[in-house]
Amino acid sequence: MIHITKIQNNILSRYKTHGRTLPRRKTRDPYAIHVSEIMLQQTQVERVIPYFHQWMKDFPDYASLAKASKVDLLKHWSGLGFNSRALRLQQCAKKMVEGWSLRLLRVESWKATRDELQKLPGIGPYTSAAIMAFARNKEVPVIDTNIRRVLIFLFKLPETIISKELEVFAEKIIPKWKSRDRHNALMDYGALELTAKKTKIKSLSKQSKFEWSDRQVRGWVLKKMIKDEELRIKDVGEEFPHKNIKNILEGMKKEWLIHIKKWIITIAE
Repeated sequence: MIHITKIQNNILSRYKTHGRTLPRRKTRDPYAIHVSEIMLQQTQVERVIPYFHQWMKDFPDYASLAKASKVDLLKHWSGLGFNSRALRLQQCAKKMVEGWSLRLLRVESWKATRDELQKLPGIGPYTSAAIMAFARNKEVPVIDTNIRRVLIFLFKLPETIISKELEVFAEKIIPKWKSRDRHNALMDYGALELTAKKTKIKSLSKQSKFEWSDRQVRGWVLKKMIKDEELRIKDVGEEFPHKNIKNILEGMKKEWLIHIKKWIITIAE
């Protein structure tokens, strides 16, 4: 028989004495939680910390982020990958400044609030759950790779369990008014103790290789433009002779990351 309460108390006790000191855990600000969660997507915690500190110093709230120039925005994001995430963060900030935050205040339950959050640019099921749990301490199941692995291992769940079923189970066992600490505790336990190597539990998805990928080309283009303001298409082709530069640049253009005129690439504003 699995003693759920005993297992959870043990994890919470360990977190109380050995929990990692992370910037996000020192705040209850939904904006700060939102930013950190987007930065942490497929990027290691240690790498994110200096980016988070600088971001919060220069863009401390949705209002300041909404007014940032695209060049400044991408400079701050350079090195975190997937620049489209930074753009969606700013799009979300503009929505919040337009009055969306007032709309969120009028909803009556956390479930309704979470549904409203998911209507904003760049906020999906996971990010909305994280904001509700870490900023508001609501009993919302937050399931990242580490938490998924811990739940499966400790509670003897099938590794093939689908996400929806795991969410239903996870929500049932969240201790009242301890959602924030409980999720932080599970994340630490998965990252430091019940690792993938130790449990042999595979992650659902694995990030594709960066070297020679389209992501590498996109990142290189933006870094060059941030430094030199403009770039020739010829230069990109010479740097990546085996890549379909035309298609990659067209994709960046459609996302409004760049502007192309007479073979010259600039950052779109």
